[in-house]
Amino acid sequence: MLLLATAVRQYLHDILGIPTPSVKPWARANELPYFLQAAFQFGEIELLGQPILLAMGRTEERQSLSEIRTWLDKVMAVAGQPAVYVTGALASYERRRLIEQKIPFIVPGNQLYLPDLGLDLREYFRRRSPTAQSVLSPSAQAMLITALLHQPWQAEWQASKLAVALGYTPMTLSRVVKELTAAGLATAYTVGRFRWLRMEQRPQQTWERAKPVLRTPVRRTVWVIAEDPMTSQLGRLAGMSALAHYSMLTEPRWPVYALSAEEWKTATDAGIQALPEPVAGAREWQLWTYSPALLPGAVAVDPLSLILSLQDNPDERIQLALDELKGQVPW
Repeated sequence: MLLLATAVRQYLHDILGIPTPSVKPWARANELPYFLQAAFQFGEIELLGQPILLAMGRTEERQSLSEIRTWLDKVMAVAGQPAVYVTGALASYERRRLIEQKIPFIVPGNQLYLPDLGLDLREYFRRRSPTAQSVLSPSAQAMLITALLHQPWQAEWQASKLAVALGYTPMTLSRVVKELTAAGLATAYTVGRFRWLRMEQRPQQTWERAKPVLRTPVRRTVWVIAEDPMTSQLGRLAGMSALAHYSMLTEPRWPVYALSAEEWKTATDAGIQALPEPVAGAREWQLWTYSPALLPGAVAVDPLSLILSLQDNPDERIQLALDELKGQVPW
């Protein structure tokens, strides 16, 4: 939690351009009900001459947005001052919901919303159009996700070996190494003729740090007739079909599969054509920017890529299923 407090202080300093004191532990936290102490770590900081109470969500406890308002009101009743919800990451639909309810919050590096102070700053709002400078390339994203999901996890991994497994050229490997090191996600070094990367943080912490520079792997979606025998030979479960595979979500009306660019070319060369609209018996194909087969032998796409492909979907059923999926990621 010290990292989150430090991130808040640095973020406030960067966006407001004023000296910001350190976050101090809140002395009265033990007066709160146990469930609030378990859900948050509390700290105090002075901002623009006004003391601010920070309710920093513990990463091991998923806070329910429907309860945040009630919880913060309970904290305010004890503290005698408003509390600000602090978390490492929020989906865009979650931020909208908090703003609609006038709930003050801070996502370090993404957004600050303090209506009582007249502040609503969105320097790094994630829904803006990504640029080449603000997101990883598809190949860098694929290599990072593959390394994070490797079992057993290894903090140090041979980048060139992983690049060969994914079919990337030495030129692509060189670019990926530069991207991952520039983003602060890994440190590069050389052993003999081989390039190695070292991740300084554990997989979950690296994933949270990387999320602002990651994007959905889905380039576009097409529908095809499922009667063609080739359609059953290509792709992996993706989208809501994959989420139903990983969770209790109901299967979608049209099965969803993810294809690489090479698989799509194979399909079109064989005469398969995209339908102008879905029809009875159709199959939905997602065309990905990188291979959907990062996990060898799996019937569905990897969980991290799946999360990225659905994280901005406003359907609450899907968001609940994603929460279930996040609890299954092996780290």
